[in-house]
Amino acid sequence: MPTHEMMQAQVCRPPLAEFIVTKEYKRFAEFCDACRRERYIGLCYGAAGAGKTLSARHYARWDLLEHRLPRNRPYLPLPPEIAGCRTLLYTPEVLNTPRQIKQEIPEMQLMLNRFVEEVTHQRGEPVSFGLPPNRLELLIVDEADRLKLSTLEQLRDLYDRNQLGLVLIGMPGLEKRLSRYPQFYSRVGFLHTFRLLSPTEMQFVLQQHWQELGLAFKPDDFTDAEAISAIIRITGGNFRLLNRLLKQIARILQVNGLTFMTAEVVEAARECLVIGTR
Repeated sequence: MPTHEMMQAQVCRPPLAEFIVTKEYKRFAEFCDACRRERYIGLCYGAAGAGKTLSARHYARWDLLEHRLPRNRPYLPLPPEIAGCRTLLYTPEVLNTPRQIKQEIPEMQLMLNRFVEEVTHQRGEPVSFGLPPNRLELLIVDEADRLKLSTLEQLRDLYDRNQLGLVLIGMPGLEKRLSRYPQFYSRVGFLHTFRLLSPTEMQFVLQQHWQELGLAFKPDDFTDAEAISAIIRITGGNFRLLNRLLKQIARILQVNGLTFMTAEVVEAARECLVIGTR
């Protein structure tokens, strides 16, 4: 019988199968692989809504781990896929302290180790005695712009002690701010700019959504081409804005009983949104 937490998790987050792998995600994954392999610190920055957090969640397989890590949650069965998890995604609170960093990240690391050991035991493979070995190879810190000097120093200490890869994700300008802290910045090995979706990638993403809506995707057809151009112009490749716009489009199509997409539908959906500066 699924628990309330499990049902809530299914409602709040889409399953991993729905994630659309784009060229930008592949670039991000290669960047994370390099930091993980070389045990370097990497900085990833990009515009708001570009898809940084969603990509980090997919890379860390966070839908498998997120609702199992906190100690105050009831026990949830462990899927066998957890055996391959070697990455943690940590989002600091707005008002964060070195004490929180020192306590929360090692606790998450310990639980990940235990989860992997338990799944390994379920497979019938030999397990270690005593404390589980360290399985964590990469720590991704989202919303890194929230970190102050004291919490950065605590994060650097954890990085030095654990010999793991570290990726900080934030807004453009993150690398310039961190360059003022030589002890931390001297350990940075890679920089990655997370780009907005290109028009070609936009067409690929839109094709997937067209199919989900039960519509035939015909970019050579004038009506579809006009609608696609309108979506690209309005969103400018911003992944978050694209997602919001498509939800409004789906609602308008359903309310009006339409079976095809038009530029007028796109413009009507746009009028329902508050679109700020990207």
